[in-house]
Amino acid sequence: MRGHGLREAAQRPYLTLAEPHSSVTEVKKSKFIAHAWPCSSADEAARLIDSQRDPSASHNCWAYKVGQQYRSSDDGEPGGTAGRPILSAIEGEGVDGVAVLVVRFFGGVKLGAGGLARAYGGAARDCLRSAPRVEVAPRSRLRLEVPYELLGAVYPLLDQHGASRESEEYDAAAGVRLLVSLEAGRAAGLAEAVADATSGRVVAAATE
Repeated sequence: MRGHGLREAAQRPYLTLAEPHSSVTEVKKSKFIAHAWPCSSADEAARLIDSQRDPSASHNCWAYKVGQQYRSSDDGEPGGTAGRPILSAIEGEGVDGVAVLVVRFFGGVKLGAGGLARAYGGAARDCLRSAPRVEVAPRSRLRLEVPYELLGAVYPLLDQHGASRESEEYDAAAGVRLLVSLEAGRAAGLAEAVADATSGRVVAAATE
């Protein structure tokens, strides 16, 4: 089948943060510093969160959501009182591809389970609401193995469909192995165009 199973309809634009953003709130003398970032993978989310952890803080609680991938951490707070409320704030604000870290400095007054959940969730929500947002078109990644004699047919098609080359590996026998990315809605069209231009010799296969 043409397009190799690439589906356009399931891929829709989504809202994420336009840039990193931080905010500070105080609840009963405890200070909550929230950091939020746009991110495109779970690994990137983890790196961003690690970059702003404060070892001098009482707790560093976090959550991220990237498509169907999500995680959260209470970092020693009572179970379900920090990470999950932060994740709920991300979901409630309708954003995706977002990581949030909330750093707490204990002020001497215990908040209780309900108070903690409201404080962490509120800190995350306030940070996200005050952050600039942007609509992003989902991107797909395709792998192609192109014999050298067909490069002249394939490369112009990549440009025409707005595909960027992430990597190129050269093999004396097989040709060039390409990893490209482009807007998800254009992936099936590129796959079909490549198949037509090479009489089916080059297959554009979706990859993670």
